Amino acid sequence: MGKVKVAIICGGRSSENEISLISASGVLQAIDRNLFDIELIGITKSGKWLHLPKESIFVVKNGVLPTISENGIEVSITSQGLIAGGKKLAVDVVFPVLHGPYGEDGTIQGLLEIIGLRYVGSGVLASAVCMDKSYAKPIFSAAGLKVAPGIVVTSNKFELPSELSVPLFVKPARSGSSKGTSKVNRITELADAVEHALSFDSKVIIEKAVEGKEIECAILETDKKLTVSAVGEISISKDFEFYDFQAKYIDNSMELIVPANLPEGVEDEIKKAALIAFSAAGCEGLARVDFFYANTGEVIINEINTMPGFTPTSVYPKLFEESGVDYKLLITKLINTAMSKSVSITR
Repeated sequence: MGKVKVAIICGGRSSENEISLISASGVLQAIDRNLFDIELIGITKSGKWLHLPKESIFVVKNGVLPTISENGIEVSITSQGLIAGGKKLAVDVVFPVLHGPYGEDGTIQGLLEIIGLRYVGSGVLASAVCMDKSYAKPIFSAAGLKVAPGIVVTSNKFELPSELSVPLFVKPARSGSSKGTSKVNRITELADAVEHALSFDSKVIIEKAVEGKEIECAILETDKKLTVSAVGEISISKDFEFYDFQAKYIDNSMELIVPANLPEGVEDEIKKAALIAFSAAGCEGLARVDFFYANTGEVIINEINTMPGFTPTSVYPKLFEESGVDYKLLITKLINTAMSKSVSITR
């Protein structure tokens, strides 16, 4: 049997375009070339699909994030699959290393379903649900998990319930990498924070800040079984109010502590909650499940990322590395899981 042909798709129309490029660069350099042939497709910010050189490398240089040019060989999406420069790319499976809207929200998953291509990660519904925190939170709550109290607003005209006092977090319902997210310590800052979040999304969540530790847990599906990683704690520099975009990607000021420093029994509680959340949302393949371990001793789920950051130093791969699955093997397992799925549009 020949090698499996994998199309790595990166970039995208979301505000996380550059982060996607960095994730894809990591996958490109680590993927096992003895098992897989590669096609690299970049989606520009304007939405063009371009066939990129396989040796492309995207890195942060002097604090500047990478981009892809708007010029190049366009990829056509047809009933026969993906075509570039008049040639069919003959792809077996897609690894959509895309973060945020148009990539992690069910849209590209739906497109791939329509043209009958297998892909890494969750299906249409789970992707859409997990991307929109205003839908995910009630699902988590219905499954018996604790969520932070909050409200959803669609304009700057709203009434804050009495139980929502500062500190608060204000965030777009459907963005990632903390883009558009603010921590509000004084009520006078709230209106500006909502305006800022509304510039990223038409729907905004205002929720009570949870005082405690930020905890992350990774899940991998292989051979129809779910493996939960070690649990890690996010520790950030005191220069940052919270784990924001700058702290995540520009300043390298985050430290992942594995195993997390938690009281006895709490790690198991978090792992169990992660599996409950993964199943309740209908996820497949992989996910990073983010929690707070509150100072009150409660485990509170924050969100699920269905296509988490995927550079070698990202939290998802690092958690599995600590659990004995290295980056290269992780990529192989994810592609093999995607290849084992039946191709259908009835997911």
